[in-house]
Amino acid sequence: PTEEDRVDLPVMPPVRPMLAKSVSSIPRGPGLGYEPKWDGFRCVVFRDGDEVELGSRNDRPLTRYFPEVAALVRQALPQRCVVDGEIVVVTDTGLDFDALQLRLHPAASRVRKLAVETPASFVAFDLLALDDRDLTGLPFLERRRLLESILDTAFARIHLTPLTRDPDIAQDWFTRFEGAGFDGVVVKATDLPYE
Repeated sequence: PTEEDRVDLPVMPPVRPMLAKSVSSIPRGPGLGYEPKWDGFRCVVFRDGDEVELGSRNDRPLTRYFPEVAALVRQALPQRCVVDGEIVVVTDTGLDFDALQLRLHPAASRVRKLAVETPASFVAFDLLALDDRDLTGLPFLERRRLLESILDTAFARIHLTPLTRDPDIAQDWFTRFEGAGFDGVVVKATDLPYE
């Protein structure tokens, strides 16, 4: 069966995630929110009961490569939702993009082995649907508040990305975490719908 046959949600796969544009300095101004930009695989999670689909930013399914992430989101997310985020591999020295890339292996036995040896984590940063509601038209700050209320971060390797309204904190993140798997800072208008 195709992904569309397995899940029935108000926002259906594939979803092209919102993408950032590169700028030379961190924008400042009222109505802006700042988040870290993670060095991982962009992933939109579709959960409909026990069915979980992990979709990439290029409309490719990631579910078979990250069975441990699918198992985690079954525990950490509500029964019916669509969440935008990032799959990352965390090590003692930061995020390991090379180890993450090695997870895209064609052999199922190798995928199972790597899921144990280099388990991936999921960092959530936006909520697109909840139950039977399409939330993409809501302002980002409202979607973020809902995400904070439904994501169970008590599970290891499930995270909610930090969000600040202070550009000086965002600049500190950019400076302090450079080279540890941190790609920069994402700036979002807090009243922006998901587009």
